[in-house]
Amino acid sequence: MASTPMAFQTSRRPLLVNPPAGLSSVIRKKLMGYVGFANLPNQVHRKSVRKGFQFTAMVVGESGLGKSTLINTLFNTTLYPAKEPQPPSAEKPKTVAIESIGADIEENGVRLHLTVVDTPGFGDFVNNDDSWKPIVEDIESRFDSYLEQENRVNRTKVVDNRVHACLYFLQPTGHSLKQIDVEFMRRLHTKVNLIPVIAKADTMTDEELAAFKQRILSDIEHHNIHIFQAPTYENEDEETIAEAEEIASKIPFAVVGSDKVVNTPDGRQVRGRVYPWGVVEVDNEEHCDFVKLRQMLVRTYMEELREYTNDVLYENWRTEKLLGMGVAQDSSVFKEINPAARLQEERVMHEAKLAKMEAEMKMVFQQKVQEKESKLKQSEEELYARHKDMKEALEKQRLDLEEKKRKLESGRPITPEKNSTRRKGFLPALLQFLSSGMLLTIHLYVFVFFSMLIGIVLVLLEQAPPSFAWILSTDPIF
Repeated sequence: MASTPMAFQTSRRPLLVNPPAGLSSVIRKKLMGYVGFANLPNQVHRKSVRKGFQFTAMVVGESGLGKSTLINTLFNTTLYPAKEPQPPSAEKPKTVAIESIGADIEENGVRLHLTVVDTPGFGDFVNNDDSWKPIVEDIESRFDSYLEQENRVNRTKVVDNRVHACLYFLQPTGHSLKQIDVEFMRRLHTKVNLIPVIAKADTMTDEELAAFKQRILSDIEHHNIHIFQAPTYENEDEETIAEAEEIASKIPFAVVGSDKVVNTPDGRQVRGRVYPWGVVEVDNEEHCDFVKLRQMLVRTYMEELREYTNDVLYENWRTEKLLGMGVAQDSSVFKEINPAARLQEERVMHEAKLAKMEAEMKMVFQQKVQEKESKLKQSEEELYARHKDMKEALEKQRLDLEEKKRKLESGRPITPEKNSTRRKGFLPALLQFLSSGMLLTIHLYVFVFFSMLIGIVLVLLEQAPPSFAWILSTDPIF
């Protein structure tokens, strides 16, 4: 009987591995034959190729540092068209803008949806305070969008538009980092994978570049800024570890960007820049660090950038976001229940709940008191206005009464007589006539009339016959 290969022989003595605390021992055994789960990487590869990949890169830096040219050089395609120079009289934007360019590129059957986020206007103003705020808000809005998609009922089509890498371009000054550089990286290093890049490295010598890199790394370490480092794992081979260490030694990357093909003195056609003193080759590691940057960003660690964004940066932001919303995970679910500790925890939670309710009640009470005070103040103002109106009305009435009193005392009519066309009765007319000024004259006429009448009667009686003499006699008849 043929012997079974050593790779598939069953081990009679199981290998016990020290398990983590709380887990049972793990028994390792060798297989007696081919099973097939070794093909899992191929399955993942086929599925990934079928779905395609998404990658979002952000470029940040002052104008004129060659950001668009470097992106075109990295992906060997024209994502950014050539920019026409603006006239000096053209109006410049006053705030940092956020522009996104997307493209579907394919290489050897692998499709990649690449999104490049540009930030024109950053660092171009006299006052650059808070110039990083639009960038931070854009990154957080992408996190918010992804969190919203995760919380949907139907999550079959989750689009990952989070920023996986941020290339921050530094001016080749040869000095330390500027304040805007430090502040920008401090604000963003917990939300995105930062990759510092020294732009236009062909303007500096090798010695100047080495000293400049050392100053940049010292400033980054001094301000506790985390930049992306090529990860290494224990089970990797020495070649991969050496490659990761070599890439890490080139940070910050001193790059030269050019999408034009030029001829070298020896007749080769390369991408580079021609100067009077020679040709700078973009893809030559002796001239710049462009190859190492492309190796880290695209060829070797693109998936690492995606995973670190999802597993670390996004999860930290998500945890902080949910805690800020009051959503906290109860850690007691994953530990044994101690009745006394549980009772103490419930008491603390109850006290916290009571304190929260008390604070809410105080807030509501204060709000009600403020509303009541506002209503009382309004009522007081209304009463004061009414009191003022009544006081003015009473004062007016008092003045009218005093005027009438003065007129009565002076003998003048209080109110002027008005001609009336209405027909009056006999008695009111008589009373009005008697009260008029002609009453005295009438009395005189009546007195004269009766006096004359009495005189006439006396004359007539004196001339009367004897039969009427008895009337004038003073003797009694009887």
